[in-house]
Amino acid sequence: MKKIALLAIIAFTAVSFSATAQKLNKKGMKKVLFVVTSNDKLGNTGEKTGFWSEELAAPYYELLDQGVEITIASPLGGQPPIDPKSSDPSSATEDTKRFDADKTLQEKLKHTKKLSTVNQADYDAVFYPGGHGPLWDLVEDKNSIALIESFYNHKKPVAFVCHAPAVLKNVKVNGDYLVKGKKVTGFTNDEEEAVGLTKVVPFLLEDALTQNGAKFSKGANWAPYAVEDGLLITGQNPASSKLVAGKLLQKLN
Repeated sequence: MKKIALLAIIAFTAVSFSATAQKLNKKGMKKVLFVVTSNDKLGNTGEKTGFWSEELAAPYYELLDQGVEITIASPLGGQPPIDPKSSDPSSATEDTKRFDADKTLQEKLKHTKKLSTVNQADYDAVFYPGGHGPLWDLVEDKNSIALIESFYNHKKPVAFVCHAPAVLKNVKVNGDYLVKGKKVTGFTNDEEEAVGLTKVVPFLLEDALTQNGAKFSKGANWAPYAVEDGLLITGQNPASSKLVAGKLLQKLN
């Protein structure tokens, strides 16, 4: 009888320990907010745009596979548009193939949080994938601007890739543009010209950030290139997505 009672105590203790460990793990889990565009119109061209799938998929899995909890938000909430060109087989990577087969992530994307409802206090960092879409909504979105300012002012990393650094255009800290005097990169004038959209986009990212006082640098067209300056992390193009995620992970750890 005593043996049964002892075994019961041991079993109860093991279950309690496991539950406590899970709670501690949950409590210690880093949380990152992804912010994607809700805009699907490529200016007045009649063509579609949105976020670039590799720029969401590569950082998403890089962080997820390291135990980071990820929430996705967009200005309108719900399903954000994916740039159809990024779904072309010629643009496929191992991450985008995983993305295409990931029913859990597809379901999560159908229910992105409305940007106006999120609070930086609930997250450890924020990450913006690119694509041309953000140039027409997130750049001027007051909720996005305030959110980035709040993350930065609370000493939390802010990360952007490809066209996403453009959303920093109107972000200020202590009265100055956040990018002023800081090392940044993003989709370059040369790369924009190469895709034939120089006269379609509302502004050239490289020019806009430079005009705001950024120390803009770049690598070769389409080659992986990312820079960090304190809490600010930026990547040049789709191929730079994993570099940005890696730098963000280092900040979180």
